[in-house]
Amino acid sequence: MTDLSHLRLFATQPHPCSYLENREATTVFVDPEAEINSQVYSELSRMGFRRSGAHLYRPHCSACQACISCRIPVMGFAPNRSQRRCWQRNQDITCHTVTSIRTEEHYRLYERYIQLRHRDGDMYPPSEAQYNAFLTSEWGVSHYLEFRLEQRLIGVAVCDRLEDGLSAVYTFFEPELEKRSLGVFSILSQIEQAKQAALPYVYLGYWVKGCQKMQYKIQYRAIELLVNRRWVLLR
Repeated sequence: MTDLSHLRLFATQPHPCSYLENREATTVFVDPEAEINSQVYSELSRMGFRRSGAHLYRPHCSACQACISCRIPVMGFAPNRSQRRCWQRNQDITCHTVTSIRTEEHYRLYERYIQLRHRDGDMYPPSEAQYNAFLTSEWGVSHYLEFRLEQRLIGVAVCDRLEDGLSAVYTFFEPELEKRSLGVFSILSQIEQAKQAALPYVYLGYWVKGCQKMQYKIQYRAIELLVNRRWVLLR
């Protein structure tokens, strides 16, 4: 186990919660000046931290514990009927791993996705500076799954490789292809990637009880939830 005792943590001031109405949130983040490598990042992920750009954070709200870290144990995962249909529906899509998404093609897809799917979110309006800061990493752990349909870029999954799994950081895709359920297909693809790499988990970030837009995460079973600092299996 990596020694994390040297890391300093900082807390934000209370601010409006992004997930639940009429709630205040407090976030703890790792000292931005700390030296982070894949081992430290992996250990922090097991403790419920997530990455946003070069920052590692987790919720730390005194009056609410609705944000619960979750991860899929890939060998125990059994897709439901809807997920199986999604997988079959998208077998005409090609998936390739690339090392960079700093291109006009990638950014324009991200821009369309934010403008049409997340106008009410923190990332609207999109900008290239925001895109580069949020979706890239400085620790040599990030890679990107490209989804293409007849050579056309239709989706990108930003994915970090940890010591014990893949961390699904963010996915953006062509908004007009809603019937393909590309968000679901992206997670299923990352589960397959983890299996091929003999990695036991796919980390999905936070499931937020009571937040409709986060309910999809609990549909992947079996799943593990971090409760009282212990990973608990939910079938």
